[in-house]
Amino acid sequence: MTENFLIEAGVPFPLGATWDAGGVNFAIFSRHATGVTLCLFDEDGAETHLVAMPEREGHIWYGYVPGLRPGQQYGYRVHGPYAPEEGHRFNSHKLLIDPYAKRLTGHPIWNDALFGFTVGHEDGDLSFDTRDSAPFMPRSVVVDSMFDWGDDAPLRRPMERTVFYEAHVKGLTMTHPGIQQPGTYLAMSSPPMLDHLTKLGVTAVELLPVQAFIDDRFLVDRGLRNYWGYMTYGFFAPEPRYMAGADIAEFQRMVAQFHTAGIEVILDVVYNHTAEGSELGPTLAFRGIDNASYYRLAEDPRYYVNDTGCGNTLDLDNPFTLRMVMDSLRYWVETMHVDGFRFDLATTLGRTGNGAFDRDGPFLRAIRQDPVLNRVKLIAEPWDVGPGGYQLGAFPAPFGEWNDRFRDDTRRFWRGDGGMAKGMAAGLSGSAPQFDHDGRAATASVNLLTAHDGFTLADLVSYSQKRNAANGEDNRDGHSDNHSDNMGHEGPTDDADIRAARIRRRRNMIATLMFSQGTPLLLAGDEIGNGQDGNNNTYCQDGPIGWIDWATRDDSFMDFCRAAIAFRAAHPILRQRRFLHARERLTDGTPDLFWRRPDGAEMTQADWDDADYPLVIAEMRMASNTPGYVDREDAILAVLNRGPDVDIALPDLPSGDHWVRRFDTAADDPTDAPDSTAIAADSIAVFVSEPLEGARDAA
Repeated sequence: MTENFLIEAGVPFPLGATWDAGGVNFAIFSRHATGVTLCLFDEDGAETHLVAMPEREGHIWYGYVPGLRPGQQYGYRVHGPYAPEEGHRFNSHKLLIDPYAKRLTGHPIWNDALFGFTVGHEDGDLSFDTRDSAPFMPRSVVVDSMFDWGDDAPLRRPMERTVFYEAHVKGLTMTHPGIQQPGTYLAMSSPPMLDHLTKLGVTAVELLPVQAFIDDRFLVDRGLRNYWGYMTYGFFAPEPRYMAGADIAEFQRMVAQFHTAGIEVILDVVYNHTAEGSELGPTLAFRGIDNASYYRLAEDPRYYVNDTGCGNTLDLDNPFTLRMVMDSLRYWVETMHVDGFRFDLATTLGRTGNGAFDRDGPFLRAIRQDPVLNRVKLIAEPWDVGPGGYQLGAFPAPFGEWNDRFRDDTRRFWRGDGGMAKGMAAGLSGSAPQFDHDGRAATASVNLLTAHDGFTLADLVSYSQKRNAANGEDNRDGHSDNHSDNMGHEGPTDDADIRAARIRRRRNMIATLMFSQGTPLLLAGDEIGNGQDGNNNTYCQDGPIGWIDWATRDDSFMDFCRAAIAFRAAHPILRQRRFLHARERLTDGTPDLFWRRPDGAEMTQADWDDADYPLVIAEMRMASNTPGYVDREDAILAVLNRGPDVDIALPDLPSGDHWVRRFDTAADDPTDAPDSTAIAADSIAVFVSEPLEGARDAA
């Protein structure tokens, strides 16, 4: 190994490794380090040069190496005190990835040498390990991130015209017939997949984590893998396992192809914690670069604040940690052209130094003023496991939020739980109690029935109990209260009546999702009846349980989902930005919302309080404050009936108009609805106000 190597002063910005045709500038942050060594590797992974970073300015260590080119592998060894009781865990025997690395060569190979302390030592994490971790660590790679985007431009689709589709790159594509290189970014945007998504009618794919993540050691020891990917350690690097080759252009090409098809790309991102875990976790990057700056430490700084339940919490009060997160987000928008982000455990991102959630905290304030980020889609998962962690409705505009209350109320209503009419009505009208404040739009509620975490829609109507034994945790993992219903038999059945009832229940829930105010999110595979054998926590199931089974696809249910999405798109009343509050409209003096009984009268408080009341009937119009330039239509009457057959009275309409039944979940073809006021048991019927033939022409 050669320790003498030509290095020049360079510049302290941007952070990371930046190629300029003449060489590479390296810059890395560490406030508490006493020295930083740049380690260069050859293509075989052999460490060839150690280069002391020559300059330091404002806690940025930097230097410029002439002659280096894209493809150069590198890492860091950072020097400083190993004093866990003081919050410092420097150990120069450990090779560290660059937090700003744009590509990684692979994943850590689990070995005790990856830990800064000696595993099994009687002093635990207070001990100090001198083994070299380089043989077991991936290397960071210098890249040329330029890509010929042609005329690619942000789609900027408004939320009221958005239908999210949550998907896993590998899980969606592994068994799809006719796809080349399944399980990769290139497969994700291949012609068969684009054809499926465009026919379905979704407008944005929300990808489970694609920033570089690790397979947890306890999973590897069980012969399992981190399938979902919520253990990020490289916030700029595309996850290598989804690459067919070694070029980040594969990801860029995927985005470009989605955009050509009119589909936005949203990334599920994990900035609340890192893969290094608790004080007993490995030293991969942040812990060894500057533990006390990157992480929120407990009162005893040997330990970590753990509001995430994953062992540590990033400290976004620290300006350099916040800078890294903001730089990462901008990189994915500007260089990789993604259209937005869904933030995992977003409550953590709003916590400040005292641990409390602050909707005007440093991160939430920074992202709203950022000229790049404040114009992309921003979606919060509004909870974490820390104190006061449930913050549904508390995030500021322009954030949307995953609405688990809509999910649970919809499941419970259709299951037949008592007293759910009021909750279902709130969800149908946009969950105003949670979201109608501070000028937020009704689209802020991201409505979902299912997501990666929990039962699929098919399993939701097939299992009353989770079946997670394959995860190796004695079925203790995953939620136990799923508001699911096996409809009379646990698991698969040949009983024709039960199968028909399950299909009807799935139809009803999809229709509820698509016909509610807010922004719908569909779980990939639900449209074709995909199941997971009752496993509601497939985080470690990188195989048939977790992958979508295209061989058993239900094309008839796919057709139903297409029809429901198209019906939503065709009717502005179902996708409004403004909330419905039964206020009179200036145009005609008619309130924008009525809640009806079957006899046509308005609901009374006694009706709402009746635990056995089986119907929600909403007569909806354009909101009272809707401006004239918005697409308009007259009225829609949506009838959600979880009870027995019932005949309803249709409300009066202005002269020349009449109600036409345009959607019915009980009909074989939902858009070929019977001309009748009879509502079948366990079904949804939607009536649309339309002019009588020739009536308006005559007027």
